[in-house]
Order: sequence, then C-alpha cells, then structure tokens
Amino acid sequence: MTEVTSKTGKINRKAEEVYTYLSDFRNLDNIIPEDKVKNWSSTEDECHFKIEGVGKAGMKIIEKEPYKLIKLSSLKETPFDFNFWLQLKDVEKEDTRIRIVVKAELSPFMKPVISKYLQKGVDGIIDKLSEFFNNHSDL
Repeated sequence: MTEVTSKTGKINRKAEEVYTYLSDFRNLDNIIPEDKVKNWSSTEDECHFKIEGVGKAGMKIIEKEPYKLIKLSSLKETPFDFNFWLQLKDVEKEDTRIRIVVKAELSPFMKPVISKYLQKGVDGIIDKLSEFFNNHSDL
C-alpha cells in the first residue's frame, strides 16, 4: 500500500462551508482542471472522468464526518484501487486547514511512476482548493 499526504492548505472560511461544498461532487465542476481531467460527470456521491495519460477513473464518497472528513474510494473503471481522505480542521472562525491523504494499491512496477504523480496531484488539488475558496465569496 502506497500512502501519499499532501501539503496543508489554508482556507479563509469556516470548515462547515468548505465541507458542505466539497461533500457534493456536483459542486466540483468549477474546480476540476479541464486541461488534465476530461469527460467529467457526477452525481452527489459519485464522479466519473478521464485523466490524460491514466485513462478512465471514478470515485464515490464512502464516508462523511460533518465538517472534518470526506472519505472517497475508487470505482471499478479506475486502473488501480485507492482511498482518498479529504481532512478539514477548523483552526479559528475563518481559518480552515485542509489536507489530502491517498492510499493506493500499486504494483511494484507502477509505484515509482504513479507515486510522484500522486504527490504532485494532491499538492496541486490543495493549491486549487485554497485558491478557489479564498477567491470566491459567492459560494
């Protein structure tokens, strides 16, 4: 099992607001990088997409702990099995910290290649989420 932990991001909002927005995949259309993710489709608890160089993938929400945790799991069309934890911590009134932990089942052949992309990907997601929430007051 390969584990990748993102850097910690800072969002100038209450954890409740961030959690409510992120716990529904239908809200993520504005955040998905269109240059890397294609064919995005979603319901509240599932999403399907194609990643350039990886292929078809999908995720479903398998656990929610209000204002603290959203746990995702890969769907069958994904080339490898993974779990994805989106962790939120309310530090102060308008200060939420966000972090991602991914645990993936990678073959020894895939591990060196995919691990570096996972790290870059989760850090990029943190940057994108921080930027999105800190620059959009209309959510």
